[in-house]
Amino acid sequence: MTQPYNTPQEAEDAFYDALDEGDLNQVLSVWAETDDICCLLPMHPLIQGRQGVTDVFTHLFSRGQGVSLAIAHLGWIETGDIAIHQVEETVQGAPTDAPPPPFYGTNIYRKDSTGWRLIVHQNAPSPPPPSP
Repeated sequence: MTQPYNTPQEAEDAFYDALDEGDLNQVLSVWAETDDICCLLPMHPLIQGRQGVTDVFTHLFSRGQGVSLAIAHLGWIETGDIAIHQVEETVQGAPTDAPPPPFYGTNIYRKDSTGWRLIVHQNAPSPPPPSP
C-alpha cells in the first residue's frame, strides 16, 4: 500500500529523508503513480514517466548510498490540489574542504486520492559567484 501524505510538506520530508537513506522504494512512494511525472537533474536530459524516474533514482543509488542534503525552504505556492515548493539543496558530507555550492530546486506536488504526491522535481546548480 502507498504511504499517504496528508500535506505537501509530509511528502517533501519523506522524499528528502529517502534520498538521505538511499531508499529507492521510499523515494518512489512519494512520486505519483502515473506517467505524467517528470524529473530534471543537472547534466541529464528531461526524465519523463514512472519508469524514467525509477531508472534515474536506481542509478543514483547504485553505489549503495544515499545523498545527504540540507534543505532550506525559499518559497511555497499552494492552491487547491497543487503545491509548488522552491528549495535550496546543499550537499552534506562532501569529501572536500570547501562545501559545494547549493542547488536550487522546485518540487511540484499534486493531491490525488492517495494524498499529496510529487509530480515534478527539478534542480539546477546555483550561479557562479561574481568575479572579483
